[in-house]
Amino acid sequence: MTTQTFGRIAWIGTGKLGLPMAARIAAAGYDIVGYDTSPERITEAKRRKLVTAGFVADAVKGAKAVFTSLPDDKIMISAIAGQGGLLSVMPKDAILVETSTVSPEASAEVAKAAAAASITYLRSPISGNPVSVENGAASVLCSGPKEAFDQIQPIVAAFSKSQKWLGTSEQARYGKLAINLGVAVTSGMIAEALVMAEKGGISRHDMLEVLCESVMGSPFMKYKAPPLERNDYTPTFTCKQMIKDVDLIIGACQSVGVPAPLTAIMRQQYSALISRGHADEDFIATVKLTEDLAGVRRNSKGDVKS
Repeated sequence: MTTQTFGRIAWIGTGKLGLPMAARIAAAGYDIVGYDTSPERITEAKRRKLVTAGFVADAVKGAKAVFTSLPDDKIMISAIAGQGGLLSVMPKDAILVETSTVSPEASAEVAKAAAAASITYLRSPISGNPVSVENGAASVLCSGPKEAFDQIQPIVAAFSKSQKWLGTSEQARYGKLAINLGVAVTSGMIAEALVMAEKGGISRHDMLEVLCESVMGSPFMKYKAPPLERNDYTPTFTCKQMIKDVDLIIGACQSVGVPAPLTAIMRQQYSALISRGHADEDFIATVKLTEDLAGVRRNSKGDVKS
């Protein structure tokens, strides 16, 4: 399927993650129209040369696929299945492709509403951040009708390196939360490893190099090493966002009867970070919390005080 034969695409939610995904699709040659309730996000979308609509009904008119990128369960349900929501205005032959990180329960509620409206629904959460999306290196997990996934796979390939179909219902939601569980717990492990090594006399630079070259040298470790060496906690995904996902993970584990003690510990860690004023810093600020608890103090240049 070529970009010319697919037809119009609507993108609802041009936030920090939604906008680069939509922009990559536009750059690949697809006919795509963006919409957001925020005037600031619409302005940013126009700056990225994305065609935008002033009303959601105009954005979805004639669309063959309607993508959504929304902040949380409540907003997703309201925007899609609420009064005057997407299901009431989008074409019946269009595919609804929902990319947000939400709970399986909320997703199932949307699935029920989509079925009642005779709309094909794909759960397609993204594993990645704005940087990986901009580089076309995100991953897409998908569940729902396989034939619908086959239709949208070339589109999402514009911003992702892999696209995986996992089943016909909520499997993609569980898959995304499982990935984020690993990310959250790994951030705690990295923090303890770095601070222990530093207090044992190993420089941050050397220990990061050792970790990256060891069996622990995952893409995640290598991606986080440069900002950690600079003590740079500029967010790619904030502590506030992570605690929202951790709560979703705990809820999902409870719903299927899986104990999650490590996730529960990380919930406490992120709660502590937020209470200490780090809500909008990168989620790897677990290192700062561990340093603080271990009595490590840094000067204005970021060097450890003797």
